[in-house]
Formats: sequence, structure tokens, C-alpha cells
Amino acid sequence: MKKLIIFFCISYSTVSFGQGNPNIHFFSEGTQLKENIPYNNDSHQKHLLDLYLPKNAKGKIPLVVLIHGGAWLSNDKYADMGYMTKTMAAIVDAGYAIASIDYRFSTEAIFPANLQDCNRAISFLYDHADKYGFDVNRFAVMGFSAGGHLANMVGLTKNNHVADFFMKGSNTAFRIKAVVDFYGPAELVLFPTSNDPKSPEGILLGAAPLDRPDLAKIASPITYVDKNDPPFLIIQGEKDESVNPKQSQLLSSWLTVKGVQNELIIVKDAPHYGVMFDVDDVRNKVISFLKKQFGISN
Repeated sequence: MKKLIIFFCISYSTVSFGQGNPNIHFFSEGTQLKENIPYNNDSHQKHLLDLYLPKNAKGKIPLVVLIHGGAWLSNDKYADMGYMTKTMAAIVDAGYAIASIDYRFSTEAIFPANLQDCNRAISFLYDHADKYGFDVNRFAVMGFSAGGHLANMVGLTKNNHVADFFMKGSNTAFRIKAVVDFYGPAELVLFPTSNDPKSPEGILLGAAPLDRPDLAKIASPITYVDKNDPPFLIIQGEKDESVNPKQSQLLSSWLTVKGVQNELIIVKDAPHYGVMFDVDDVRNKVISFLKKQFGISN
């Protein structure tokens, strides 16, 4: 395990710049936006994704699937992009596509519904790779907070072939090359409110994790760590008030024990989320990690 402490001083459309999308303005001019693509062949408002494609993309392009946070019960596919503007733009400028996805909230359907949605979205992107120009051998997932938890679950469980984590009829042939986890929970019973069924993690499971440790285990990323998992970049705020840094430390330690390549970055003085993560040092780490895992040398 490599650990780095960073210090700081201190509807469907294809357009170049969209009317309704609050984030497209911070991407470079010429970035292509394809909005509100239904990924599950239904009309559910949470079964939509947006694509951000690099200008003048040539050949098969790598894809980063973005999963938003919000305690599994709030926010949307625009949320975390709004404070990670420079990082999002840098990913597309590097020649990679971003797919930002929505998923059902735990207040509507408990786990594993949201994980099923994430896998269904990735399955859709895999099935339509030729249409959008994606390289199916270079898919990565990136998530923030609850989205980090879901990104971790996607990356760690894919090789476990858990049928319940996929919607019926989904193509499970896709492979995840890399996971970027921003302060995602790794073990649900570690939350100080894990005895409360009305806590976010309790609502996620439909029961307090300490009352149903069996369900908590099934929904905890560390349960699925094995030697065949993809490389991880884990980024955590030192003063995170919502997800204790021990969560990320535990995930990193398990990955190390199992021989999985990973790096843990603790951002000094950073809280649970915000612009302190959209700085040069962190952004360069993310881009370098993706470039390495995608096998891009320049």
C-alpha cells in the first residue's frame, strides 16, 4: 500500500453546449454532450445517463463511469461534477469519455437496487460501445461518497458473478480496468449510526446494519476483495465528518493484503467533499492513474 499525505497552503440531445445541463460550461469548447440517455429501456427518471465526449476523438476511446454521492438517497448525475470541475474537464481533455449516471434512491428501492442500476448502465454502455466510440477494454468507474461505495462494489464484485447484483437480461461481459474511489464507505457496520434503521446506511439496507450484519456484509465492499480485483486509487479527506478515514484505510489494507494494486491519498484538512479535492496534486494523481491503467504512454 502506498499512502500519500497532501498538504495545502491555505431529454436526449447531441450538442456542443447544452441548455439544461448545469456542468457543460466548464468543459473545453467542442466537448460533445449527449444528455438523458435511457439505459434500461424504460421511462424511469433515474435510469438516465449523460455522456461527455472529447472533441475530435479518434479511434476507440476509454470511458470513465461517474457515480454520484448523496447518502444513497439524494443528489443526481450533476452533483459531484459541480465541485470537481477542473478534474472532470481534465479527464475529457485527456481524451477519455465520461458517463455520469443516475440510479434509484434507497428510499424507493433498497440495496442492491442501486448497484443493479449501476451495473445496468455499464452494461448498456458496453452494448453500445460501437455507437459511441468506446473501447470496451478500457472502462473505469469513479464514485464519490455513496457513489464511491457503489463504484467500489462494481469494481470488486464483478469477478464474483453475483447474480443478484445485475438486472435480469443484463450483459455481464464488461470488465472494469480501474476504480477511483473518493471517500466511499467500505464497511457499513463501521458507521457510528449503524444501530439506527433511519440512518442512511439503515435506509439503504432496510434495517440497521448492526441488527442485520448479514445484510451489511453483503453490501460492504471489503467483503469482495480478492486478488483478481482491478487497481484502486482511493482519495479521502483527513477531517471527513461523514465517512471516517478508517473506512478508506480499511479498504486499502484489505486490497494490499490480497495483493491488489492500490494507493491511498489522505487530503490534509479536507472535509467530506468539496473543492479541496479539485486541486492540481489530486487531479494529477487521478489522470496519471487512469492513464496508467488504460495503458496510455504519452
